Amino acid sequence: MNFHAVKAIYKFEMARTGRTLLQSVVSPVVSTSLYFVVFGSAIGSRISEVGGVSYGAFIVPGLIMLSLLTQSISNASFGIYFPKFVGTIYELLSAPVSFIEIVMAYVGAAATKSTLIGLIILATAGLFVPLEIQHPVWMVLFLLLTTVTFALFGFIIGIWANNFEKLQLIPLLVVTPLTFLGGSFYSIDMLPPVWQTISLFNPVLYLVSGFRWSFYGVSDVNIAVSLGMTLVFLALCLTVVWWIFKTGWRLKA
Repeated sequence: MNFHAVKAIYKFEMARTGRTLLQSVVSPVVSTSLYFVVFGSAIGSRISEVGGVSYGAFIVPGLIMLSLLTQSISNASFGIYFPKFVGTIYELLSAPVSFIEIVMAYVGAAATKSTLIGLIILATAGLFVPLEIQHPVWMVLFLLLTTVTFALFGFIIGIWANNFEKLQLIPLLVVTPLTFLGGSFYSIDMLPPVWQTISLFNPVLYLVSGFRWSFYGVSDVNIAVSLGMTLVFLALCLTVVWWIFKTGWRLKA
């Protein structure tokens, strides 16, 4: 294992966060704070509690999850796409660095940045609503699994995309709508039976539900199912990344 190469790529990616601090950290925190103000005031005044939890506190895990998904994908996809765009990806592929080390560095940096943003948003949420974390170990586990899984997903998007428009296509048109429809701001128990069944086909529901359970002990689906679905998606992303480097798809063309 070439840890020097992993460290070099990791430090380079982390340094980019410092150069774009407003875009990387401040912007998602401010956006999430606005969600608290709008949803907490407008909707929270009409919905007192959901599952025995005040509405303002209920949406905290969903808002953190929304930020985690978008930031993990964005950081990882841009991190690997930019070397493709400027042509330095060929220097990386010809260097004595294995694909495992490349993935570890890029995905690790993206997951680290997203985790830090998630923790900052969690601390910010404490300024708006009273928070309770009943299962802190599970909360950290879901946090790390989510950031790593969607950083891998973003890595795949970055390799697949051949222009900046495609880089934003899936996050904007697929991931964000699924997050909003995945119980981030409501419990699926509030939906008609038909829509409850349809919601069960939304993979983001299991992430949000499991993460919310770690806070308040309430969830829309069983915690074991939430964890299982997260691990299945992680395994799927790992398989796709392995296939990409094995075949050189979108890398050597």
